[in-house]
Amino acid sequence: MKTSFFTLGTFSVAGCPPFAGLVLDERVIAVHALQPLCERLGQPLSNSESLFGLLQQWERNLSALQQAVNALEEASAPRAISAALSWLPLEAVHIHAPVLYPRQIFCAGANYRQHVIELAVAQGHGAHDARDEAERRALAEQIMDARIAHGQPYVFTKIPSAITGPYDPIPLPADCSQPDWELELGVVIGRAARHVKREEALAYVAGYTIVNDLTCRDRVYRPDLQAIGSDWLRSKCPPGFLPTGPFLVPASFVPDPQRLHLTLKLNGQTMQDEGTDDMIFGVARLIEYISHYVQLWPGDLICTGSPRGNGMHYQRFLQPGDILEGSISGLGTQRNQCIAESALAGEA
Repeated sequence: MKTSFFTLGTFSVAGCPPFAGLVLDERVIAVHALQPLCERLGQPLSNSESLFGLLQQWERNLSALQQAVNALEEASAPRAISAALSWLPLEAVHIHAPVLYPRQIFCAGANYRQHVIELAVAQGHGAHDARDEAERRALAEQIMDARIAHGQPYVFTKIPSAITGPYDPIPLPADCSQPDWELELGVVIGRAARHVKREEALAYVAGYTIVNDLTCRDRVYRPDLQAIGSDWLRSKCPPGFLPTGPFLVPASFVPDPQRLHLTLKLNGQTMQDEGTDDMIFGVARLIEYISHYVQLWPGDLICTGSPRGNGMHYQRFLQPGDILEGSISGLGTQRNQCIAESALAGEA
């Protein structure tokens, strides 16, 4: 039997409450509208009002949705049920971040070899690094080689209120002088996970999406608390600093997450252009590592790190009016315009 491709997301129409939607051929339908068809096929949906709800019983709901899509594509669904379905063109809906909102967001830092090397050259190894460029590069390459051979992932958390939609504006705080982009592969968990082995880890993935883990570079280090290190709360968690989506692509349609390609454009100019095969620690290893220390829940989001080509490398940081366009092969494209945070206050 042919398995028909589809994606999932969260949508709204004319300011009404968001709903879980299924996207097929540039059209979207509310998932709960598919319930009669799923029941007819013997696979009723659970918690179909939101994508977060669907993820709580992901294996069951994914199977039901796949069977429903296959029936619709093969024209084998009962005619009365098919005729009653109301599809909307994607341009008629507002596209939100796919999961509103994950309970936990984990971010892998320094997880692309070339990115870490270039960031170390541009930013240095700490707040008071006095090495020249050649010394910084040599040290970074040495650290990366040792980390690949013997190291562990570096993971921190980000807060859900940083999430914004794939086409929503990004408000830049007035007191942030170095706002920077970080296009990343997002991994959405579909099963509770604790102490998962990497050989089994991908079975816990519901699907993949696009995220842009924005960072205020000038807020990363605390000169008043040098021994503590990075301050991720103030540098990575302002509202709108995690554009997510447009869609959740089920893992069954992504054969190998380490064979995807990321491209970020700033005002039409390509700034990041790298494959996920440059990750130091792949998706499976990240899940193994995170689940060793904490409990992962369905709907949790893992941001897997960003490749080279950030603003710190170019010494070009985001400004109001800039347009970020981030794409990952097979997952779609997000497009966000940067605005001054004060502009949002003016709209209130």
